[in-house]
Amino acid sequence: MKTHLRVIRRLADGELHSGEELAQALGISRAAVWKAVHKAGEVLGLEVRSVRGRGYRLAAPLELLDSERILAAIPQQGRRRIKRLELYDDIDSTNSHLMREAQQGAPSGTLCLAERQRAGRGRRGRTWVSPFGANIYLSLLWRYPFGPAAFSGLSLAAGAAVAGVLEAEGVPDIGLKWPNDVLWRHRKLAGLLLEVAGEAQGPSLVVVGLGLNTHLRGAQAAEIDQPWANLGSVSGLGAVSRNQLAARLAERLTEVMAHYGADGLAPFLPEWERFDRYRGEPVEVRLADRTFTGIHAGVTPQGALRLDRNGTIQTFQAGEVSLRAAAGIGCGTG
Repeated sequence: MKTHLRVIRRLADGELHSGEELAQALGISRAAVWKAVHKAGEVLGLEVRSVRGRGYRLAAPLELLDSERILAAIPQQGRRRIKRLELYDDIDSTNSHLMREAQQGAPSGTLCLAERQRAGRGRRGRTWVSPFGANIYLSLLWRYPFGPAAFSGLSLAAGAAVAGVLEAEGVPDIGLKWPNDVLWRHRKLAGLLLEVAGEAQGPSLVVVGLGLNTHLRGAQAAEIDQPWANLGSVSGLGAVSRNQLAARLAERLTEVMAHYGADGLAPFLPEWERFDRYRGEPVEVRLADRTFTGIHAGVTPQGALRLDRNGTIQTFQAGEVSLRAAAGIGCGTG
């Protein structure tokens, strides 16, 4: 582990730690501690305060992810579904990592979490802002005997699962926007990214990636180009434990993945419809070079969007469109 990451793990409690204490604990010089503290600020964007004659502390404590705590918080049946848990302080992308691992034979049920993504990715090639210790970045690998065409409804099933977990944790006003956005009061709180590989007739594999804003700070969000939300700023919501939340999400997502192979989208569709915040609203569906307007009329049993255009229903597949509230209505965009 890099020195600046080792120092941050020591400072995560938010308490003062002297340079001498850090140097002894990590087996480095005090000069190396000073360099690591400054690098943590430059590379990780963390505010580390220096108190003259006393040492260093973070401006705010961090609850760093702990694989043992996460697994301990998952009931036994859920733990059985997780065949491997990988946790990284720093990674390019949890999805990219698992896609590479899949090619090397990683088993179904491999779970990857990270404190920071250097190249976090959203849908349609967008960047997912992924600062250190601020959010949950989680990806899950699953293998199926059938071909990738059957995954058309999986993003909806996963989205409904995430929304249900957040609601159960006491987060109010949770909603979904087709095909893969989790909203809080029409602001983007989380997003899902599915990547698939395999033969047309099977077998195949899918990696479901989740980015969830938990403790994102304003300066870190400067790159986000749409209204966004953060669990840490939801009024009335108590302290959010990243480890507990990661455990709940992992438990529910593995359950969805396990059942999707046999049951498809059908068991999860009522939950999706309950959280759908755009149904019955005028919307725009944007393809690469065309825009379609109409009334959001729900989704098909396979997860395709249904758009009512003056009484004619037109369907759109996930991954092909951008859905926004039509001009003139009071919804956020995403």
